[in-house]
Amino acid sequence: MRKVLGTLTTVVLAILLVSYALWTNKRHVGHYLTDLRIQLVVNDGQPSERGNLLGIQPELFPSDYSSVKRLHRKLAAYLEQARESGLINDKTIVVLPEHVGTWLLAVNEKSQFYQATTIEEAMNWLSFSNPLLFVDALFHARGESWLDDVHLRMKSRSMAQDYQNVFGGLAKEFGVTLVAGSIVLPNPKVQDGELLIGTGALYNSSVVFGPDGLPMGQPQRQLFPNWYQRGYIRAGKKAALNVVETPAGRLATLIGSDSWYPDNYTRLNESGADLIAVPAFVAGTGSWSQPWRDDKHQALAAHLQLGSQHLSEGEAWRRLTLAPISSTKAGISVFMRGQFWDQGSAGHSFASRGGQSIAEQSVSATPKGAKPGHGARLINLWL
Repeated sequence: MRKVLGTLTTVVLAILLVSYALWTNKRHVGHYLTDLRIQLVVNDGQPSERGNLLGIQPELFPSDYSSVKRLHRKLAAYLEQARESGLINDKTIVVLPEHVGTWLLAVNEKSQFYQATTIEEAMNWLSFSNPLLFVDALFHARGESWLDDVHLRMKSRSMAQDYQNVFGGLAKEFGVTLVAGSIVLPNPKVQDGELLIGTGALYNSSVVFGPDGLPMGQPQRQLFPNWYQRGYIRAGKKAALNVVETPAGRLATLIGSDSWYPDNYTRLNESGADLIAVPAFVAGTGSWSQPWRDDKHQALAAHLQLGSQHLSEGEAWRRLTLAPISSTKAGISVFMRGQFWDQGSAGHSFASRGGQSIAEQSVSATPKGAKPGHGARLINLWL
């Protein structure tokens, strides 16, 4: 009897394991509707042969990342509308927001993942449907918040490939220089024109793609990650500040809150940067108008001499980004918008020239049928 029970148990376990393996390999991309509209809310200066900085503030959702093809279609639709408006030429620098590449972890997942109601539930489905990748990432995780590290590390190899294919492909398709927001990867580098991952800590990095679709220089690492990401994203405090030659001038990238630190502008002045792109992200719906938490940025607040001033998040961004000490001609800060399960986002993109910020006059303007404050935006600055 024991032998029979043992055999039955083995058979049942084998059936369960085979069924689980078949289930994890099955992927069904459903039909999701997405809004391809985008409106031009800032168009400063006059068209010239010097080119322009063109910020794309997309509105993205998990379903937009269900396939590389779907993401490409949405971003290409934005760029096509910009081209039809005369905003794209061979000296255009397109800037996308922070973490636009990080969400490539959502490519080709199961329907339960996209239908989750919270980000925690979605990450549970990500782990459950990719067991081998989860276990492998588990052994390589380096961050204090190890589970967040694992989730971001699991699909890093395919994420790096998809990142180059999508954003390098868009740069080549539209003949522009493209600052591809940012992506979180383990120790990324460019070798022989290809973005590769390494081993070790996770870094929030940005790659600039040229009109030929190839990376221009090495990934720019974020020097000072946001306080809530420091448990799994390594600070690149000793990283170089890259400056690349583009048809419109010498371009530097400062990721997110790196744009707040005066020392970074001093370094870029010494490097002769003409233009600065700031891919940015602010988590939490409505947080743009909430008080800026200087206690979360003590290393910065200690030498800003803000005194008793109480700034909102938005005021802090506009005041601290592209500090007056910068000798650059112009810059642009572009934010990610959309909703990823229960994680909302805030931030209103703006351009900077001559120490003045140039922003959308009324953030309540939206495409017909959209919620107030929602919808994708174009921010254009002629050089």
